[in-house]
Amino acid sequence: MLDRIRALDGLGRVYLAAMLVFLYAPIAIMAAMSLNSSPFYTLPIDWSLKWYGKLASNSALIDSGINSFVVAAATTLISTTLGTAAAITLFRHDFLGKRTLQILLLPPIAIPWLIIGTSMLIFFFWIGLGRGLHAMILGHVALALPYVIIVVSARLRAFDPQLEEAARSLGANYFQVIFRVTLPFLGPGIIAASLFAFAVSFDQFVISYFLSVPGVSTLPVEIYTAIRKGFTPEINAISTIVIVFSMIVLLVVARYYRFGEAR
Repeated sequence: MLDRIRALDGLGRVYLAAMLVFLYAPIAIMAAMSLNSSPFYTLPIDWSLKWYGKLASNSALIDSGINSFVVAAATTLISTTLGTAAAITLFRHDFLGKRTLQILLLPPIAIPWLIIGTSMLIFFFWIGLGRGLHAMILGHVALALPYVIIVVSARLRAFDPQLEEAARSLGANYFQVIFRVTLPFLGPGIIAASLFAFAVSFDQFVISYFLSVPGVSTLPVEIYTAIRKGFTPEINAISTIVIVFSMIVLLVVARYYRFGEAR
């Protein structure tokens, strides 16, 4: 029996290692190729920062990267604020149609983004909003809101309303209760929700593709366009920069939070 347990434990470790290799090997190869001076990925690797230097003069990729960051930051701020307020409202109050509203949060996650992008394009032109960064921000907020509400609502399930009642009994007003009791408890959930919102927006291709205008696009759209014209290792370089930045952010968050609880 003990030998069987050890065998299963070893098999589990092998499976986990294989899964990690499957997930991270392509990323590691891409990062290595961004440091290869050869545009044809010849081996052995001739280590060089050549493509990072060329990236610095590639205004199309740089501008699209800035656009992606601006859109993602605006989306994160708006969707996190609105989503947190909506989650608190759904948690505190019972009203007619509440269950229906909660169910309607799921379709935007399940519906293919191609359909959502097409419908947004038609709707924005119908109301005269058109396309551009403003339209992309609205479209990304619509996609990110359900994620924020669901994540913050999950955190609220562990919240004890008696904490707010105790604060009120001690003389705290409505806003003091919100900012000194409710929001500090929701901090880990809000951070996780904002990371979801940022990732959904920054990585979004379909909505950005439909709502972008010539000369003003996001990084995923620009990369797609560049690949159609001919792949360049500069894409590896900017992708590696994005990955390193993302990993740094995640490590900083993990430094202060573990499994949704403050350290």
